[in-house]
Amino acid sequence: MDIKRQPMGEYQTNCYIVTIDKKDLIIDPGVESTSWVIANTTNPVAILNTHGHFDHVWCNAELHEKLGVPIYAPKDDAFMLEKSEFFPELQSSYPNFAIEGDEEVDVDGIKVKFTHFPGHTPGCSVIEIGEAMFSGDFIFKGSIGRWDFPFSSAQDMRESLKKFKLLDYDRIIYPGHGEATSIKEEQRNVSFWLEQVR
Repeated sequence: MDIKRQPMGEYQTNCYIVTIDKKDLIIDPGVESTSWVIANTTNPVAILNTHGHFDHVWCNAELHEKLGVPIYAPKDDAFMLEKSEFFPELQSSYPNFAIEGDEEVDVDGIKVKFTHFPGHTPGCSVIEIGEAMFSGDFIFKGSIGRWDFPFSSAQDMRESLKKFKLLDYDRIIYPGHGEATSIKEEQRNVSFWLEQVR
């Protein structure tokens, strides 16, 4: 498995291209990511969204049209793909496959597992592919996603952190912003964050 990362736009949102068996999965194509994605894929098979915030889905529609690949996104965030609360100029996109809760899907022969960790958004999920976990804006290196945005929930974030703390395996975490970390590393911080999230 080969993983490419490129921070995109003003918020430096990480766009990832995961290549397995010469097939490319595009994760969170944010602002101005289209040209980079096209330049770095030879056989794109899907667009995967960790959640629906504009800086993670900005180029969904353009890439869907140019590459002809389906969009997989959490069902509870589908409304955010259609219309941004902050940026009315966001081009609407729609998931071809709306993921409900914890769900494993087969994407052109590649196993992709979505695990639901709401709080930052209603549908916020991490995406596991092989030994890699793409955490979107749920977990960062030394931090977590904000829970004070419209449609965020402190209560949901607390429950998600408890769920994350119970994971009994390790993976490298590739977050939506910043550098990589690991499950075990960030589990050490969960008790602290549970005290902060109110």
